[in-house]
Amino acid sequence: MNAPSELAMKSEDVLRVELEVFRREHRDLDESIRALQTTGTADQITLQRLKKKKLQLKDKIALIEDRLLPDIIA
Repeated sequence: MNAPSELAMKSEDVLRVELEVFRREHRDLDESIRALQTTGTADQITLQRLKKKKLQLKDKIALIEDRLLPDIIA
């Protein structure tokens, strides 16, 4: 899912499944980051990589949500 045009070619059902998968993965990463920070067992590079991946997932989630729920000006 690298381009918005790729989103346009997917059905709503596929997008909803991907959205749920990405949300779950985002939550899991958040829990992992929190656990590593709490225990102090992770180095900064590992934490930065996990946070970067979490942000990428957040962007993907936002794109799919925009596709599924477009803004309608009334």
